[in-house]
Amino acid sequence: MIIVPIKEGENIERALKKFKRKFEKTGVVKELRSRQAFQKPSQRRREEVKHAVYVQQLQQSEELS
Repeated sequence: MIIVPIKEGENIERALKKFKRKFEKTGVVKELRSRQAFQKPSQRRREEVKHAVYVQQLQQSEELS
């Protein structure tokens, strides 16, 4: 269960933003989407490698800038 402590006089939008951030970190929505359709382990691994290559290219282009 996610608990967001609210200080006296704190804005409700700020508390909602804290809740959303904590909820996103739990990964519930991401897991739910991944379980909607079965994905073969080899296919999942291929996607991870593709993402790693993309991130590495971003880091290299950032170093050159």
